[in-house]
Amino acid sequence: MKNKCCNHELNEECGCGLCRTRINHLRVTLNNKEILRDINLEIYCGDLTAVIGPNGAGKTTLFKAILGEIPHTGTIEFLDPKDNQKGRPLIGYVPQKLDFDNSSPVTVLDLFTATYNRFPVWLGSSQKTKKRVQKNLTLVQAEHLLNRRLGALSGGELQRVLLALALDPVPNLLFLDEPVSGIDQKGLELFYDIVSRLRQDYDLSIILVSHDLNLVAKYADRVILLNHATIECCGTAAEVFDNEKVIETFGMGWAKGNAESKRKEEEQANDRTMV
Repeated sequence: MKNKCCNHELNEECGCGLCRTRINHLRVTLNNKEILRDINLEIYCGDLTAVIGPNGAGKTTLFKAILGEIPHTGTIEFLDPKDNQKGRPLIGYVPQKLDFDNSSPVTVLDLFTATYNRFPVWLGSSQKTKKRVQKNLTLVQAEHLLNRRLGALSGGELQRVLLALALDPVPNLLFLDEPVSGIDQKGLELFYDIVSRLRQDYDLSIILVSHDLNLVAKYADRVILLNHATIECCGTAAEVFDNEKVIETFGMGWAKGNAESKRKEEEQANDRTMV
């Protein structure tokens, strides 16, 4: 049988680790201003949960609260397959961009080596480190970039490198913060095809913040509209894009069209599952 909160088969030795992240009555106040109010949310392993909303809605603040970087009230619980509370899970993070000097001679291998060993890159990398980096780059179809300068990477290549870095060690929770902003369509699709495969292979809980609603409609299992400091609606992509709140926020034509398209995709997927 399937676990009530998982996309994989449940057995006595279920190995997903973090099965569910449960958030109850989360509230964040900064400088006497309420940033988030009464956030209630569950994030499941094996799911890509997209958080959408206008600028200033609190999306980044929600990230920081889950990461434990800012004070909050309410509870954030990390649960195993038997609903027992776990300690803090392993968390991976892919930012929108990496700030660095494009003219720097630092290579992809140097970046990983400095991250692993915490010593200057000019001291070099051991064979053991090189093999470890190569293995991680292979996960994201970027093994050929091992000795490439960071400044010579395309936007899509750099984001795949950052994804590989976030996957070592393989996290329970993976945060993607506008990870493909400004990347061409081919690079975008490759990035999310890789993410989709990884979440299935490792039962990752993935939380995506994105302003690209077409991307969200295509890849997200669940969508959350965050607006006016709270969750205004939550559900499948088809459900959310058909919601009046989303129509008000993003426009009727866009939301209605994508709701119908996503609904047909979900129906076709269900039909294939039943066959």
